[in-house]
Amino acid sequence: MSVTLNDKIGTLHGVGPAKVAAYDKLGLHTLGDLLYHFPRAYENRGDVHLLKDAPENGRTAVVLTVGTEPKSARIRGRMSLLKFRAFDESGVCEITFFNQEYLKNRFVLGSTFRFWGKVQKKRRGYAMMSPESEPYLDDQPLPDLLPVYRLSQGLTPKLVSANVTTVLSAAALLEDPLPEEIRQAERLSTLGFALRNIHNPTDYVSLAKAKRRLIFDEFFTFALGLSLSKKQTEKTGAPPCLQSDLTPLLTQLPYQLTAAQARVIDEIKADMGRPVAMSRMVVGDVGCGKTICAAAAMLFAVQSGKQAALMAPTEILARQHYHDLAPLFAALGIKTELLIGATPAAEKRKIRTALAATDAAKRLHVVIGTQALLSDGVEFAAPGLIVTDEQHRFGVKQRAKLSEKNEHAHMLVMSATPIPRSLALTLWGDLDLSRIDEMPKGRQRVDTFAVDESYRERLNAFIDKTCHEGGQVYVVCPAVEERDAEPDEVMLSEIGEYAPLTDTQPPMKAAVQYTEALQQSLPHLSIAFVHGAMKSKEKDSVMTRFAAGEIQVLVSTTVIEVGVNVPNASLMIVENAERFGLSQLHQLRGRVGRGTRKSYCVLVSDTVGGSTPAAERLLAMRTTYDGFAIAERDLALRGPGDFLSGADSTAIRQSGGVKFRLAALCDDTGLLSAATHRAHELLAADAGLQNHPALRQTVERMFTLTPDVIS
Repeated sequence: MSVTLNDKIGTLHGVGPAKVAAYDKLGLHTLGDLLYHFPRAYENRGDVHLLKDAPENGRTAVVLTVGTEPKSARIRGRMSLLKFRAFDESGVCEITFFNQEYLKNRFVLGSTFRFWGKVQKKRRGYAMMSPESEPYLDDQPLPDLLPVYRLSQGLTPKLVSANVTTVLSAAALLEDPLPEEIRQAERLSTLGFALRNIHNPTDYVSLAKAKRRLIFDEFFTFALGLSLSKKQTEKTGAPPCLQSDLTPLLTQLPYQLTAAQARVIDEIKADMGRPVAMSRMVVGDVGCGKTICAAAAMLFAVQSGKQAALMAPTEILARQHYHDLAPLFAALGIKTELLIGATPAAEKRKIRTALAATDAAKRLHVVIGTQALLSDGVEFAAPGLIVTDEQHRFGVKQRAKLSEKNEHAHMLVMSATPIPRSLALTLWGDLDLSRIDEMPKGRQRVDTFAVDESYRERLNAFIDKTCHEGGQVYVVCPAVEERDAEPDEVMLSEIGEYAPLTDTQPPMKAAVQYTEALQQSLPHLSIAFVHGAMKSKEKDSVMTRFAAGEIQVLVSTTVIEVGVNVPNASLMIVENAERFGLSQLHQLRGRVGRGTRKSYCVLVSDTVGGSTPAAERLLAMRTTYDGFAIAERDLALRGPGDFLSGADSTAIRQSGGVKFRLAALCDDTGLLSAATHRAHELLAADAGLQNHPALRQTVERMFTLTPDVIS
């Protein structure tokens, strides 16, 4: 019987409805999902200590010999204790298990185990509470690294590991889709080796090789998919938009276009004048003026008798675009409506009717909204232009769905990430590229400082002073909530070429706990928090209150990296700044300095003044303000991973169904370049991948999630 990556997780032995529901919460539905559910970290059990040398914080591995017979006792009703002593050359440890009497026969007097847990120093020796244990035999070496998976309620580490092991045994028959000549030329491991060692690495070298192969696969498959997607989406028969008089729009603006804006609008104008559908991306810094370029494109469509749609990733951003553009268009006689999830049902019906009206006099010209624009019943009578904002939060698949409703329409996408040209062409090769590399006149510079924890009291005083003077403050933390961050765990993201990185980072500040602490320090201020794990409505509500001035200090994760325009916000504080890339820091800095108030950005990090790469990044932030220069430097320092990372997640989605699990951890630009080069080289020889059916299936699965047979 063949097993497929598309088989449901419930087909595994011992995985019933409750476990299936628990896996569903993690977004794991099939055996393929589980096979590619990589560990987030590894317990370093190979680093064995003597009892006397065990670290005070965190768990550790100790090899002990059982020195007394285990004895059990009943305490407090049904609770039981199992106790015995074990020893090494440096001391004796009392080991206690709660409600695990069945272990009594496991720990035979004189047997040796590797115990894993926290060693507590007592007055007369040591103690461990409910440690994990493995028989220690000289002829059967134990693995040094044990995987740590993301879990949900109802799943245990042992169950997930066992299920993964079962799938791995079937995956041994998986055909390696990567052409052998490419694998050899790039010195990559086989797929089977990579999957085995990402889940159960034999050592750091094997883990690094596995990670490199799987990252290459993601880049390679993504580059193939983009190229094939571009060929499929190139459409003739698009409506040429030849009416392109900008004067009515420009006379309403209180400023003149920058040379960069004018250049980009000319590129858009040339594209839209052709009978081939435009497919263009506009990239540039926060505040560089991308929206007015989109407005010009929408005007060209409407002047030529066509309709335009603008899709934003959040309701609050869609509302912002509507409030900015609707008055401009209304003055030109252009009818504009807002279509979001919160739009009343009756109003939605009215908008859908106006969009589909065959009578041009009754037809709606422009609609601005969220993914509500993708819903059934939204049809366009005269599609001309699709604009998507923050393109990295949508993708090929979602753009294609909107495009289906607007067949042959021109397409314009915008991104506030000033991404390097080489990387943009790689990641979004299905789009032509326009760069706005000039900021409008009068945009103030945000003074940037880097400080360490010793400045905490002064920093809180600065927050208080800013709010007292009528300003507002952003505080960005790298984590949502504090977790029991085990110092003994090696994060997958920290695996270097042959070993874990040696730089230790300060503990992460968490938004929830930071908010509580700040509220205690500054009880007279209105403080709230927002993070990516919150429901959209809840998030939007907090952001709306902040934009309205009801909240003075907003503590957040990077969910506000792209968000609503709050001109009154004049102070940005980034905690654990060493954990962010330059481009992320620059994006966060761009949230302030958007009004008339003098604005500041303070980067808090204990790496300040050091010689580490993190300290070098902070220095660059203090001295560099051009977004594209920062992006180029970031690409050189950190690789493409920083541009792939999504808010609050290391697993991001690009191009709709595409899920990058490891590429966001990549710090090797050479690997990205090599994968893209090999993909283009292969397509030049085999345009449709007809000679590489397994690889074509992999690409189709990545972009359209079709099943693939393992054996």
